[in-house]
Amino acid sequence: MTFSDIIGQDTIKQHLLNEHQQGRVPHALMLCGPEGCGALPLALAYAQMLLGNCAMAEKLQHPDLHFVFPIYKKNSGKDTFCDEFLKEWREQLLTHPYFGMSEWMSTAGADNQQLMIYASESDAILRKLSLKSSQGGYKIMLIWLPEKMNIECANKMLKLLEEPPTQTVFLLVSEHPDQVLQTIRSRTQMMTVPRLTEQDIEQALINHYNVLPADAHRIARSSAGNMAQALRTITSDTDNQYFFDMFVELMRLSYVRKVKEMKLWSDNAGSMGRERIKAFLEYCQKMIRENFIYNFGRQPELNYMSEQEMQFAVKFAPYINERNVIGIMEELSLAQRDIAQNANAKIVFFDFALKMIVLIKNR
Repeated sequence: MTFSDIIGQDTIKQHLLNEHQQGRVPHALMLCGPEGCGALPLALAYAQMLLGNCAMAEKLQHPDLHFVFPIYKKNSGKDTFCDEFLKEWREQLLTHPYFGMSEWMSTAGADNQQLMIYASESDAILRKLSLKSSQGGYKIMLIWLPEKMNIECANKMLKLLEEPPTQTVFLLVSEHPDQVLQTIRSRTQMMTVPRLTEQDIEQALINHYNVLPADAHRIARSSAGNMAQALRTITSDTDNQYFFDMFVELMRLSYVRKVKEMKLWSDNAGSMGRERIKAFLEYCQKMIRENFIYNFGRQPELNYMSEQEMQFAVKFAPYINERNVIGIMEELSLAQRDIAQNANAKIVFFDFALKMIVLIKNR
């Protein structure tokens, strides 16, 4: 991956190129930005440049290029290391470098596992970086989502950042830098990577993914600067349709107050994988927001719904108004929080469904 392969982010690319040309390479750089903004591809391109843009670096097999990323324990009671997932990790990076946790979990075969960076990984990092550079240049340690480090691992990493081994560069890529230890943040050069523009995503979809211009424009507008989300839209129409059907069914059941059917709906929704549940809750928030805006007139520049969603909004939008929109969004946020804390998803959904009976009638 080179800078020419990266979508947009010209200002960031130029800054990194200038630092390298001026010999001002930081020993620890944290690229901070939301999912799908390109922070990870930027880190990969920067690492490849520091290693000389050779064939080994291009294939992500350079002996001085090391990776750390969230994983799950394959065997309880036994330490598991990132190297055990390197084959899957390289496959993900080489085929689809714009991805999020849901794609990585699928590639890694994680199912409903909770992924994290374990304390034992910090010992493996120290062992790797204590060795001399194989090629006589930089040693690169690229850490994706350092916020997933458990506290013991984070504390050990802090010591490494305070006294980095010779010719070592740490590249950290964080989607939630506020969740990284402040002492770690203070020892890195932090760089904010903004969301991609609609124009950048639209052109990438047309030029690299053969998406028709009209479809590319619609997808880019609805992706909110997230290239990973844009790619999900063109590859997971089945999921999008399923989410739409689930949302419509819940709204209708809530309106007619069919509690028994709502319980069955909740059991069905709660049986989805945890990452899929998170995606569904985000979809619900999007639909509530879009239907609320729809009430102010069908203005293409304000709405980001598909034609099917627009047709549903004609009758549904009046039920989302100033009296209930904040309450509904708050309940969805609470559901997201509970799911993130490993609450029983079926109970979370049933609780939300029951509250919708009251909220949707408040028109």
